[in-house]
Amino acid sequence: MKQEFTEMMTKSKELYSRYMAIAKVYVQEWVAAVIKAQNDLYVLTHEWFSTHLPRVAQQYDKTPPWTQKGLFYLPWFCLFLIILNYFNVFDRSPTIKSVQDPNVVIVNDDLRNMITDGEVYTGSFVEELRASGRVDFNEMFLSRIGANVTGRVSDILAVPGQKVKQGDILAKITSTELTQSQLSFLKAKSASQLADQAANRARILYKEDVIALAELQKREAEASSAKAEYRAANDQLRVQGMDQPSIDRLAKSGVIESTNNVIASIPGEIVERKINKGQVVQPADALFTVADLNTLWAVSEIPESNSYLIHKGQNVNLIIPALRNAEIQGVVAHVDSIVNPQTRTVVVRMEVPNKDGLIKPGMLATMMIESQPTEKLLVPTSAIIREDNNDYVFVKEDDETYRMMAVKLGPEGKGYRPVISGLKEGQNIAVNGAFHLNSERKRQLSGG
Repeated sequence: MKQEFTEMMTKSKELYSRYMAIAKVYVQEWVAAVIKAQNDLYVLTHEWFSTHLPRVAQQYDKTPPWTQKGLFYLPWFCLFLIILNYFNVFDRSPTIKSVQDPNVVIVNDDLRNMITDGEVYTGSFVEELRASGRVDFNEMFLSRIGANVTGRVSDILAVPGQKVKQGDILAKITSTELTQSQLSFLKAKSASQLADQAANRARILYKEDVIALAELQKREAEASSAKAEYRAANDQLRVQGMDQPSIDRLAKSGVIESTNNVIASIPGEIVERKINKGQVVQPADALFTVADLNTLWAVSEIPESNSYLIHKGQNVNLIIPALRNAEIQGVVAHVDSIVNPQTRTVVVRMEVPNKDGLIKPGMLATMMIESQPTEKLLVPTSAIIREDNNDYVFVKEDDETYRMMAVKLGPEGKGYRPVISGLKEGQNIAVNGAFHLNSERKRQLSGG
C-alpha cells in the first residue's frame, strides 16, 4: 500500500512538472506576443505621426529616452487606473452602512406568537432556602434495647425487619448475676418474715410485762430494717428485668430461674441487632434497636449565617432524590437553640409521614424552606436569561423591538426573583419566550 502511494505521488509530481512547464511556455509566448503587438503598434503610430504630423514626431524624437519609455508604458498605466476606478478605490465618500445594535432584536409575526409580555410589579415574595439533609429515625419512637444483667445469650427470638409489639421477648440471657440477686431476694424475704415474727412475740411479751420497752423497740426496728432490705431486693430484681408477677411467683415458690428476658419496650420494627447466640453481654450493650417507621424525621444543618431566616412552623418542601425527586410538604417542627461549635451550623427538623414505608432512614434529601413573605419588585424566572455569569431580561421598546438589559436579581423563590437593580415598576418585558428572543438576537447579529 505504501509503495502504491509513493508511485502515485511520483506520477502526480511528474504530471505537475510537465503541465507547469507547458503553462510556462504558453505564458511566455503570450507575453512575447503582447509585447510584439505593442511594439508593432508603437512603430505604426510613430510612422503615422512622421507622415501626417512630422513636427510632432520630430519633437518626440528630441525628448529624453525615459520620456519615450514612459509613453511606451502609458497604455498599461491607463488600464491600471481604469481597474482601480471600477472598484471605487478613488471614492472619497464611501457609503456608511448601518450597524445593528447587539442588544436589540426585531421580531417577526412567527416570533411574536412565541412571546408573552407582562409588567414588572411589586408583589409578595417568599424566599426559598435550599438545605441539604437526610432522613433519620423519629427519636420519639426509637428504642435501643440492652441487657438488664451480665450474662450469656442463650436464645434469640427476633431478627431485623421483624414487627414486634411492646412486651415481646426478643432474646434470652442466662445470668449468674440474676441467680445471686434472686437468692438475695429469698434471703431477704425469709429475714423479713423472721423479723416480723420476732416483733410480734415481743409485743405479746411486753403486754405480759415479761420484757422491757427497749427490747420491743429493738425487735420492731429489726423487723422494719428487714422489710426495707426485702423491698430493696425486690426492686433490684425489677431493675434486672423481672416483672412483678414473676417476682411474686419466685417469692411463693422459691424456685430460682437464671434466665433473663430481653423485652421490646415499644412497638415497631427491629432495624438493628448486635448480638449472636453464645455472646456475653453487659447492661451497657445495646442489643436491639426498635423503631416505629410510620413517622420519620428530616434533619438538615443550616449555616449559622442563615439561621435567622428559619422559624418553627415555616412551610417546608422536602425533595428525596432516591424516590425520583418525590416532594413532601411539611412544616419546620424544631430549630435548635444552639450552634454546633465544630460545624457552625444549626439543626433544623421536620416530621415526615411514612405510611407506605417507601422512605428509608438514611436517605439523602433536600429541604426547601420558605421564608416569611415580603413585598419586593419581582420578575418571573421564565423572563430571565443568563449569559457570561450575568442575568438579562428583554424590555419591550415597541411592537417590533425588544432590548436586552442587564439586571441584578436576588435568589429565586416560587418561580420569581426579586429585582435589586436594572428595572423599574411598570416596565413591559417579555415574561415568556426570552430564550427565543435571545436566539433571534444572535441570528440577526450573525447576519443569518
